[in-house]
Amino acid sequence: MTPILEVQNLKKYFDTPRGKLHAVDDISFQLERGKTLGVVGESGCGKSTLGRTLLHLIEPTSGKIFFEGEDISAVNRKKLRRLREDMQIIFQDPYSSLNPRMTVSEAIMDPLKLAHRFSKQEMEERIEHLMDTVGLAERLRNSYPHELDGGRRQRVGIARSLALNPKFIVCDEPVSALDVSIQAQILNLLQDLQESRQLTYMFITHDLSVVRYISNDICVMYMGQLVEKSPAKELFKNPVHPYTKALLSAILVPDIHTKREQIILKGEVTSPVTPRPGCRFAPRCSYACKNCDEAQKVVEVTPGHFVSCDVATGAS
Repeated sequence: MTPILEVQNLKKYFDTPRGKLHAVDDISFQLERGKTLGVVGESGCGKSTLGRTLLHLIEPTSGKIFFEGEDISAVNRKKLRRLREDMQIIFQDPYSSLNPRMTVSEAIMDPLKLAHRFSKQEMEERIEHLMDTVGLAERLRNSYPHELDGGRRQRVGIARSLALNPKFIVCDEPVSALDVSIQAQILNLLQDLQESRQLTYMFITHDLSVVRYISNDICVMYMGQLVEKSPAKELFKNPVHPYTKALLSAILVPDIHTKREQIILKGEVTSPVTPRPGCRFAPRCSYACKNCDEAQKVVEVTPGHFVSCDVATGAS
Protein backbone atom coordinates (compact mmCIF):
# COMPACT_ATOMS: atom_id res chain seq x y z
CA MET A 1 0.00 0.00 0.00
CA THR A 2 1.33 3.43 -0.98
CA PRO A 3 1.72 5.62 2.13
CA ILE A 4 -0.36 8.79 2.15
CA LEU A 5 2.73 10.72 3.25
CA GLU A 6 6.42 10.01 2.67
CA VAL A 7 9.23 12.27 3.83
CA GLN A 8 12.80 11.90 2.60
CA ASN A 9 15.76 13.70 4.18
CA LEU A 10 13.70 16.76 5.12
CA LYS A 11 15.61 19.75 6.44
CA LYS A 12 14.55 23.15 7.69
CA TYR A 13 17.24 25.63 8.75
CA PHE A 14 16.75 29.19 9.98
CA ASP A 15 19.37 31.93 9.63
CA THR A 16 20.43 33.53 12.92
CA PRO A 17 23.20 36.01 13.80
CA ARG A 18 25.24 33.08 15.20
CA GLY A 19 24.72 30.73 12.25
CA LYS A 20 22.10 28.35 10.91
CA LEU A 21 19.61 26.92 13.38
CA HIS A 22 18.96 23.27 12.46
CA ALA A 23 15.29 23.03 13.45
CA VAL A 24 14.57 19.93 11.34
CA ASP A 25 17.63 18.03 10.20
CA ASP A 26 17.53 15.13 7.73
CA ILE A 27 14.29 13.45 8.79
CA SER A 28 12.71 10.56 6.85
CA PHE A 29 9.55 8.54 7.56
CA GLN A 30 6.35 7.15 6.04
CA LEU A 31 2.77 7.46 7.24
CA GLU A 32 0.04 5.02 6.23
CA ARG A 33 -3.45 6.17 5.33
CA GLY A 34 -5.93 6.20 8.22
CA LYS A 35 -3.19 5.90 10.87
CA THR A 36 -1.88 8.26 13.54
CA LEU A 37 1.82 9.06 13.80
CA GLY A 38 2.76 10.52 17.17
CA VAL A 39 5.74 12.90 17.31
CA VAL A 40 7.24 13.41 20.76
CA GLY A 41 10.23 15.18 22.27
CA GLU A 42 11.06 18.01 24.63
CA SER A 43 10.23 21.64 23.88
CA GLY A 44 12.36 23.10 21.09
CA CYS A 45 13.19 19.78 19.43
CA GLY A 46 11.52 20.76 16.14
CA LYS A 47 8.16 18.94 16.38
CA SER A 48 5.97 21.89 15.40
CA THR A 49 8.42 23.06 12.75
CA LEU A 50 8.27 19.60 11.19
CA GLY A 51 4.48 19.67 11.02
CA ARG A 52 4.32 23.17 9.59
CA THR A 53 7.00 22.38 7.02
CA LEU A 54 5.00 19.41 5.75
CA LEU A 55 2.03 21.74 5.15
CA HIS A 56 4.20 24.47 3.56
CA LEU A 57 3.28 26.93 6.27
CA ILE A 58 7.08 27.06 6.45
CA GLU A 59 9.03 26.26 3.29
CA PRO A 60 11.59 23.41 3.63
CA THR A 61 15.30 24.06 3.13
CA SER A 62 15.79 20.75 1.31
CA GLY A 63 14.44 17.21 1.11
CA LYS A 64 11.40 15.58 -0.44
CA ILE A 65 7.74 15.46 0.64
CA PHE A 66 5.40 13.06 -1.17
CA PHE A 67 1.65 13.25 -0.59
CA GLU A 68 -0.36 10.39 -2.11
CA GLY A 69 2.66 9.56 -4.25
CA GLU A 70 3.01 13.10 -5.64
CA ASP A 71 6.08 15.21 -4.98
CA ILE A 72 4.90 18.38 -3.20
CA SER A 73 8.35 19.52 -2.04
CA ALA A 74 8.11 22.69 -4.12
CA VAL A 75 4.68 23.90 -5.20
CA ASN A 76 3.30 27.10 -6.70
CA ARG A 77 0.49 29.10 -5.11
CA LYS A 78 -2.22 27.52 -7.26
CA LYS A 79 -1.09 24.01 -6.37
CA LEU A 80 -0.75 24.96 -2.71
CA ARG A 81 -4.33 26.23 -2.62
CA ARG A 82 -5.53 22.81 -3.82
CA LEU A 83 -3.33 21.02 -1.29
CA ARG A 84 -4.87 23.06 1.51
CA GLU A 85 -8.11 21.15 0.98
CA ASP A 86 -6.39 17.82 1.61
CA MET A 87 -3.90 18.87 4.30
CA GLN A 88 -4.97 20.85 7.37
CA ILE A 89 -3.76 21.72 10.87
CA ILE A 90 -5.26 22.02 14.34
CA PHE A 91 -3.23 24.56 16.28
CA GLN A 92 -2.02 24.19 19.85
CA ASP A 93 -3.58 27.24 21.48
CA PRO A 94 -7.32 27.71 20.91
CA TYR A 95 -7.04 31.11 22.60
CA SER A 96 -4.80 32.58 19.90
CA SER A 97 -5.62 30.50 16.81
CA LEU A 98 -9.11 32.00 16.44
CA ASN A 99 -9.78 35.53 15.22
CA PRO A 100 -11.37 37.33 18.20
CA ARG A 101 -13.49 39.41 15.80
CA MET A 102 -15.06 36.39 14.10
CA THR A 103 -18.05 34.51 15.42
CA VAL A 104 -18.06 30.71 15.54
CA SER A 105 -19.92 30.43 12.23
CA GLU A 106 -17.64 32.99 10.55
CA ALA A 107 -14.51 31.12 11.70
CA ILE A 108 -15.79 27.84 10.28
CA MET A 109 -17.00 29.54 7.10
CA ASP A 110 -13.62 31.15 6.38
CA PRO A 111 -12.00 28.17 4.57
CA LEU A 112 -15.25 27.58 2.66
CA LYS A 113 -15.13 31.15 1.36
CA LEU A 114 -11.50 30.77 0.31
CA ALA A 115 -12.39 27.67 -1.71
CA HIS A 116 -14.65 29.81 -3.98
CA ARG A 117 -16.95 26.89 -4.86
CA PHE A 118 -19.76 26.95 -2.31
CA SER A 119 -23.00 28.92 -2.42
CA LYS A 120 -24.14 30.76 0.70
CA GLN A 121 -26.80 28.13 1.29
CA GLU A 122 -24.24 25.32 0.98
CA MET A 123 -21.92 27.07 3.43
CA GLU A 124 -24.69 27.52 5.97
CA GLU A 125 -25.65 23.86 5.71
CA ARG A 126 -22.05 22.75 6.06
CA ILE A 127 -21.48 24.96 9.11
CA GLU A 128 -24.55 23.47 10.78
CA HIS A 129 -23.33 19.95 10.01
CA LEU A 130 -19.76 20.63 11.19
CA MET A 131 -20.91 22.18 14.48
CA ASP A 132 -23.07 19.14 15.13
CA THR A 133 -20.17 16.81 14.21
CA VAL A 134 -17.76 18.34 16.73
CA GLY A 135 -20.35 18.76 19.49
CA LEU A 136 -21.05 22.50 19.33
CA ALA A 137 -24.60 23.62 20.11
CA GLU A 138 -26.48 25.60 17.46
CA ARG A 139 -26.96 28.45 19.96
CA LEU A 140 -23.20 29.15 19.79
CA ARG A 141 -23.25 30.14 16.08
CA ASN A 142 -23.00 33.85 16.83
CA SER A 143 -20.73 33.58 19.87
CA TYR A 144 -17.23 35.09 19.87
CA PRO A 145 -14.12 33.21 21.07
CA HIS A 146 -13.92 35.13 24.35
CA GLU A 147 -17.40 33.83 25.23
CA LEU A 148 -16.30 30.17 24.96
CA ASP A 149 -14.21 27.96 27.21
CA GLY A 150 -11.02 26.27 25.97
CA GLY A 151 -12.69 23.02 25.00
CA ARG A 152 -15.34 24.73 22.85
CA ARG A 153 -12.72 26.93 21.21
CA GLN A 154 -10.71 23.89 20.25
CA ARG A 155 -13.86 22.28 18.85
CA VAL A 156 -14.26 25.35 16.64
CA GLY A 157 -10.66 24.85 15.48
CA ILE A 158 -11.37 21.20 14.71
CA ALA A 159 -14.55 22.07 12.80
CA ARG A 160 -12.61 24.66 10.79
CA SER A 161 -9.95 22.08 9.90
CA LEU A 162 -12.66 19.66 8.70
CA ALA A 163 -14.51 22.22 6.56
CA LEU A 164 -13.01 21.11 3.23
CA ASN A 165 -12.94 17.37 4.02
CA PRO A 166 -9.15 16.93 4.34
CA LYS A 167 -7.35 13.60 4.22
CA PHE A 168 -4.38 14.50 6.45
CA ILE A 169 -4.38 16.69 9.58
CA VAL A 170 -1.42 17.86 11.65
CA CYS A 171 -2.57 18.03 15.29
CA ASP A 172 -0.05 20.42 16.86
CA GLU A 173 -0.41 19.72 20.60
CA PRO A 174 -4.20 20.23 20.37
CA VAL A 175 -4.91 19.35 24.01
CA SER A 176 -1.90 20.75 25.88
CA ALA A 177 -3.70 24.03 26.74
CA LEU A 178 -6.82 22.28 28.05
CA ASP A 179 -7.88 20.86 31.41
CA VAL A 180 -7.36 17.12 31.81
CA SER A 181 -11.08 16.29 31.72
CA ILE A 182 -11.50 18.32 28.51
CA GLN A 183 -8.40 16.68 27.01
CA ALA A 184 -10.09 13.28 27.15
CA GLN A 185 -13.17 14.62 25.37
CA ILE A 186 -11.13 16.16 22.55
CA LEU A 187 -9.00 13.01 22.13
CA ASN A 188 -12.12 10.85 21.90
CA LEU A 189 -13.61 13.28 19.37
CA LEU A 190 -10.46 13.11 17.23
CA GLN A 191 -10.53 9.30 17.27
CA ASP A 192 -14.23 9.21 16.35
CA LEU A 193 -13.59 11.61 13.46
CA GLN A 194 -10.67 9.53 12.27
CA GLU A 195 -12.78 6.40 12.19
CA SER A 196 -15.79 7.98 10.49
CA ARG A 197 -13.83 10.04 7.93
CA GLN A 198 -10.75 7.83 7.43
CA LEU A 199 -8.47 10.69 8.49
CA THR A 200 -4.71 10.42 8.82
CA TYR A 201 -3.11 12.30 11.72
CA MET A 202 0.30 13.50 12.70
CA PHE A 203 -0.16 14.07 16.43
CA ILE A 204 2.50 16.34 17.94
CA THR A 205 2.80 16.34 21.73
CA HIS A 206 5.18 16.27 24.66
CA ASP A 207 2.76 14.19 26.73
CA LEU A 208 3.76 10.53 26.45
CA SER A 209 0.57 9.28 28.06
CA VAL A 210 -1.49 11.04 25.39
CA VAL A 211 0.64 9.81 22.48
CA ARG A 212 0.45 6.25 23.78
CA TYR A 213 -3.34 6.46 23.83
CA ILE A 214 -3.90 7.86 20.35
CA SER A 215 -0.95 6.78 18.14
CA ASN A 216 -0.29 3.76 15.95
CA ASP A 217 3.39 4.66 15.48
CA ILE A 218 5.62 7.07 17.36
CA CYS A 219 8.60 9.17 16.28
CA VAL A 220 10.95 10.48 18.97
CA MET A 221 12.77 13.70 18.08
CA TYR A 222 15.80 15.24 19.72
CA MET A 223 17.35 18.56 18.64
CA GLY A 224 15.87 18.44 15.15
CA GLN A 225 16.69 14.81 14.47
CA LEU A 226 14.67 11.60 14.49
CA VAL A 227 16.29 9.26 17.03
CA GLU A 228 13.69 6.46 17.17
CA LYS A 229 10.55 5.39 15.30
CA SER A 230 8.45 2.39 16.24
CA PRO A 231 4.93 1.03 16.61
CA ALA A 232 3.50 2.56 19.80
CA LYS A 233 3.24 -0.69 21.77
CA GLU A 234 6.76 -1.72 20.81
CA LEU A 235 8.25 1.63 21.80
CA PHE A 236 6.80 1.52 25.32
CA LYS A 237 7.66 -2.16 25.73
CA ASN A 238 11.17 -2.07 24.29
CA PRO A 239 12.69 1.43 23.96
CA VAL A 240 16.20 1.29 22.49
CA HIS A 241 17.61 4.81 22.22
CA PRO A 242 18.98 6.19 25.54
CA TYR A 243 16.94 9.38 25.10
CA THR A 244 13.71 7.43 24.60
CA LYS A 245 14.46 5.41 27.73
CA ALA A 246 14.94 8.63 29.70
CA LEU A 247 11.65 10.05 28.42
CA LEU A 248 9.68 6.92 29.29
CA SER A 249 11.22 6.72 32.75
CA ALA A 250 9.66 10.09 33.55
CA ILE A 251 6.07 8.84 33.10
CA LEU A 252 4.18 8.72 36.37
CA VAL A 253 2.75 5.31 37.27
CA PRO A 254 -0.59 5.36 39.17
CA ASP A 255 0.49 2.59 41.54
CA ILE A 256 2.38 3.26 44.78
CA HIS A 257 3.67 -0.31 44.81
CA THR A 258 5.32 -0.01 41.39
CA LYS A 259 8.90 1.19 41.56
CA ARG A 260 10.54 2.69 38.52
CA GLU A 261 14.04 4.10 38.33
CA GLN A 262 13.94 7.52 36.75
CA ILE A 263 16.83 8.34 34.44
CA ILE A 264 18.19 11.79 35.30
CA LEU A 265 19.84 13.46 32.33
CA LYS A 266 22.95 15.50 33.08
CA GLY A 267 25.19 17.68 30.97
CA GLU A 268 24.44 20.60 28.68
CA VAL A 269 22.01 20.51 25.77
CA THR A 270 23.75 20.80 22.40
CA SER A 271 23.08 24.07 20.59
CA PRO A 272 20.91 23.65 17.49
CA VAL A 273 22.83 26.52 15.89
CA THR A 274 25.54 24.99 13.73
CA PRO A 275 25.62 21.82 15.90
CA ARG A 276 28.70 19.65 16.19
CA PRO A 277 28.94 16.51 14.03
CA GLY A 278 27.75 13.20 15.41
CA CYS A 279 25.07 12.36 17.97
CA ARG A 280 23.51 15.48 19.51
CA PHE A 281 22.43 13.56 22.59
CA ALA A 282 26.00 12.42 23.39
CA PRO A 283 26.82 15.23 25.89
CA ARG A 284 23.91 14.03 28.08
CA CYS A 285 24.25 10.28 27.43
CA SER A 286 25.86 7.89 29.92
CA TYR A 287 26.67 5.47 27.08
CA ALA A 288 28.54 7.98 24.93
CA CYS A 289 31.82 6.90 23.37
CA LYS A 290 34.20 8.01 20.60
CA ASN A 291 31.93 6.53 17.97
CA CYS A 292 29.26 9.08 18.90
CA ASP A 293 31.37 11.79 17.27
CA GLU A 294 30.46 10.30 13.89
CA ALA A 295 27.11 10.55 12.07
CA GLN A 296 24.71 7.92 13.44
CA LYS A 297 23.13 5.43 11.06
CA VAL A 298 19.40 4.66 11.24
CA VAL A 299 19.11 0.93 11.85
CA GLU A 300 16.00 -1.28 11.82
CA VAL A 301 16.39 -3.32 15.02
CA THR A 302 13.07 -5.19 14.67
CA PRO A 303 10.42 -4.97 11.91
CA GLY A 304 9.20 -1.37 11.84
CA HIS A 305 11.43 -0.29 14.74
CA PHE A 306 14.15 2.17 13.66
CA VAL A 307 16.85 3.65 15.89
CA SER A 308 19.64 6.16 15.28
CA CYS A 309 22.28 5.13 17.84
CA ASP A 310 25.35 3.07 17.00
CA VAL A 311 25.92 2.17 20.66
CA ALA A 312 22.36 0.96 21.32
CA THR A 313 22.19 -1.03 18.08
CA GLY A 314 25.65 -2.59 18.50
CA ALA A 315 27.07 -0.86 15.42
CA SER A 316 29.95 0.69 17.37
